[in-house]
Amino acid sequence: MSQKIVIALGGNALQSGKSEPTAEAQLEVVRKTCEHIADISCKDYEIALVHGNGPQVGRILLASETAKDVTPAMPFDVCGAMSQGYIGYHLQQCMKYALNKRDKNVPVLTIATQMVVEKEDPGFKNPTKPIGPFYSEEEAKALEAEKGYTMKEDAGRGWRRVVASPIPRKIVEIDAVKKLWDSSIVISCGGGGIPVIENKDGTLEGVAAVIDKDFAAELLAEQVEADVLMILTEVEKVAINFNKPNQENLSNLNLADAAKYIEEGQFAPGSMLPKVEAAMKFVRAYPEKKAIITSLDKAIDALEGKTGTVISFA
Repeated sequence: MSQKIVIALGGNALQSGKSEPTAEAQLEVVRKTCEHIADISCKDYEIALVHGNGPQVGRILLASETAKDVTPAMPFDVCGAMSQGYIGYHLQQCMKYALNKRDKNVPVLTIATQMVVEKEDPGFKNPTKPIGPFYSEEEAKALEAEKGYTMKEDAGRGWRRVVASPIPRKIVEIDAVKKLWDSSIVISCGGGGIPVIENKDGTLEGVAAVIDKDFAAELLAEQVEADVLMILTEVEKVAINFNKPNQENLSNLNLADAAKYIEEGQFAPGSMLPKVEAAMKFVRAYPEKKAIITSLDKAIDALEGKTGTVISFA
């Protein structure tokens, strides 16, 4: 019986830090990403994709704000929806091409996905989610003063704007994802989902936030009862003492050790920390299942137990 896998794609799977931040450059990176994902699909795994949108939604918002004297700026939730559309379009196009090359005729589609968050979520009081491009410290301070942004240093890579990152509580379109699962490869919860709050009258209202895509992927994995939550990032394995002479790469990580390392501050907020926390949440919900954190090019090896970091209950 095929294993069900929810795959969370990190930013490096969509945009190379070495190339121009254009749609054309992103498409080229996505083509290469989809070759790897198509190989996974052809190994007879049933897959669904969740992607981030930090750089993309930041650029959409920046473009919208820059043009505000010509056309009204778009609200943050609308910018998130726009990023879902164009990233999903790139993934659909490239996945279909990669699958067709492998003689696998499977529909690939994107669902514009809303994610319910709580109005009182503490994330709104403490912005942590990086969006948009990297800046020098001097540029970051200038943006704080000029635009009132909250800027934070991001894992030694530079400074970025950070926004609220509430915890996802409910996938509005989950029934559609479940119905399509057996016949399609579904791209959903893009950028963590469009954040909405549920009003007392049952209506939904968009809010200014970016939900962490790893937590969105975890919730999706729970809802579809996936066998594996796979979080793809830039590194082959989770490490402690990262980028230090005594760095130690971890092949296996149980909940107790993961909690200890988090308390020690081993995992960078906005980077590895949410990945480990999302993986922990999944195996708490399904103690008999596992989560894997690894790099895109090592994904199949990790599924076969040859590399990557496996997060397990005990």
